[in-house]
Amino acid sequence: MTPPASAVAPPATVRCAIYTRKSTEEGLDQAFTSLDAQREAALAYVHSQQHAGWIALPECYDDGGYSGGTMDRPALAQLLHDIQAGQIDCLIVHKVDRISRSLLDFAKMMEIFDRHQVAFVSVTQNFSTATSMGRLVLHILLSFAQFEREIIAERTRDKIAATRRKGKWCGGMPLLGYDVDLRTTQLLINEAEAERVRAIFRLYQKHQTLEPVLQELARRDWGNKRWTTRKGRLRGGQPFTKPTLRRLLSNCTYRGRVRYRSETYAGEHKAIVDAALWQEVQNLLRRPRCDRRAPRRQGALLHGLLHCRPCRCAMTPSQTRKGTRHYRYYTCCAAQKRGWRSCPSKAVPAGEIEQFVLEQIHQRGCQIEGDAFTLAWEKLSSVEQAQMVTRWIERIEYDGTDGTVAITFHTNGSQSPDEHRAETMKEMVP
Repeated sequence: MTPPASAVAPPATVRCAIYTRKSTEEGLDQAFTSLDAQREAALAYVHSQQHAGWIALPECYDDGGYSGGTMDRPALAQLLHDIQAGQIDCLIVHKVDRISRSLLDFAKMMEIFDRHQVAFVSVTQNFSTATSMGRLVLHILLSFAQFEREIIAERTRDKIAATRRKGKWCGGMPLLGYDVDLRTTQLLINEAEAERVRAIFRLYQKHQTLEPVLQELARRDWGNKRWTTRKGRLRGGQPFTKPTLRRLLSNCTYRGRVRYRSETYAGEHKAIVDAALWQEVQNLLRRPRCDRRAPRRQGALLHGLLHCRPCRCAMTPSQTRKGTRHYRYYTCCAAQKRGWRSCPSKAVPAGEIEQFVLEQIHQRGCQIEGDAFTLAWEKLSSVEQAQMVTRWIERIEYDGTDGTVAITFHTNGSQSPDEHRAETMKEMVP
């Protein structure tokens, strides 16, 4: 006897997440994109399975402009997080290669799907991962997807290599001193910027080190290339740092050549810098740095803990010698990149601030544990004292404007992230 309709239990709800991906950003600003087309096809498939209790979740997992050869995609990361949180029962994609083009990455994802009992459905490729034959078909499809991605990458590399050998500009970030002809994609000299590039080369030829050149560029308010993208966005114009300045000075494009890997070829564009000046600058850049390099740093107790408060960046250990005397410092990383005048802290003597920090640990330990801490502290070696620093201290900030040292202690020497408080020590560090 057939039970009445009211007695038939409704189908269990299947929460379906739709994932879409597009490898390039081309066309993403249009009213209807490839991502929209993929989502519409998946929604139609979910609608056809309403009798089985399927519903589409409102969240959009869209990765526009991301390759399928990597798992470093924001929407995919959010999708996997929601799966592990138990919020998804079924994952739907337009094609298998939308979720991944790497067998290894997909195997990792399938392990997560199986662990959380999440079904995987491809709208245009009808198979089931519940059977061995379905899993075989899936791996065959992924093998072809990975093969296709690798073939495209090889073709792209071959095209770039052939273009470089002919001396053509292959695109990329615009260079200071050149403009790109949108019709022919050739480099055209921007006379105002070209004169600035020549001045930078002459400055380095004169000073022979990056630091004074950076200071002079900051005084003149000269920055990197500033340009407008095809979408009308303004990019570039940042102040020079040591890496960007070195990259400009070693760029063979200014000599009228193009580089592909370790080889250079004659370019179609005109040179900005004279060959003799360019070669002299390269010789200066390639000088052995042994005579200028600080000795290998050792015993930096506060490495990884000390930060520059004005610049909000780390302070790194450094050393120098003058005759037979040896000096240790902690220097601001921002000051090293942008020049010493950009940071009020610049550097702090390592011995003084380390001694100050050890004294504060000793005082705090005595406040919490009493005289027993002093007895134990006197028996510690220098290595054990360094371990105590990381055990008791979470963060140290130094402000060179007034010599203030701010120490954030772990409560009771505990490294629990939710149990800490900050104490500011108004002590001048020499």
